[in-house]
Amino acid sequence: MNLSRVALAAGTAAASVVLLSGTAFAHVSVQPQGEAAQGGYATVNIKVPNERDNASTVKLEVNFPLDHPLASVMPQPVPGWKAVVTKAKLDKPLTLHGKQINEAVSKVTWTADGSKIGPGQFQQFPLSLGQLPEDTDQLVLKAIQTYDNDEVVRWIEEQKGSEEPQNPAPVLKLSAAGEDHHGGGAATSAAPSASADAKAGHEEKAGDHSGKETASASSTDTTARVLGVVGILVGAAGIAFGVLAGRRRSA
Repeated sequence: MNLSRVALAAGTAAASVVLLSGTAFAHVSVQPQGEAAQGGYATVNIKVPNERDNASTVKLEVNFPLDHPLASVMPQPVPGWKAVVTKAKLDKPLTLHGKQINEAVSKVTWTADGSKIGPGQFQQFPLSLGQLPEDTDQLVLKAIQTYDNDEVVRWIEEQKGSEEPQNPAPVLKLSAAGEDHHGGGAATSAAPSASADAKAGHEEKAGDHSGKETASASSTDTTARVLGVVGILVGAAGIAFGVLAGRRRSA
């Protein structure tokens, strides 16, 4: 009996550790869709899991660092949620595409508008970011998650060392800049090439279509000739058969 109780207690403790570990890792995070390169543009998803069994997430606020400012942050519409982009004045203006920018996005706030993130669910909030800074290899996006029971969880702790904090802030890792990742210049120079390729593609398709029409006409003409020859042969065979039949009757 005592051994059974010990085993039961050990099993309960192990299950608690698993559950707590799962909860600890289910935090707000940022996930790039493709590459997020220094000096370029990127699309990312802010992934928000619901960690509570008795409450739903109804608000999310994501803050952007002004020491590595982003001139453009555009949220993709999410059904059932309202997004508001807030900007702040910069102490040092940005130069983007030859223009000076005196303000940058400081935060994006999503508020439930007919929807919510229920227990056991998660929601992704897509963002288009640019131009990404070239003087850092990561962006720390501090997030604040609000539940419908007025509980607020602040995902704002930056990792120091190898141990992850209890409420870590989402971190977007930036890859090294490449020739094709430097914002508007690369996009502008690539546009005529893409346009030329598209035009060439259309011309190639048109050529293929013309070739198919010629081949079709040639095939039709050949078929007609073959049928004509077959008809002549069938007619000749019929005549020969008639002559032979006449001779047999005469005999």
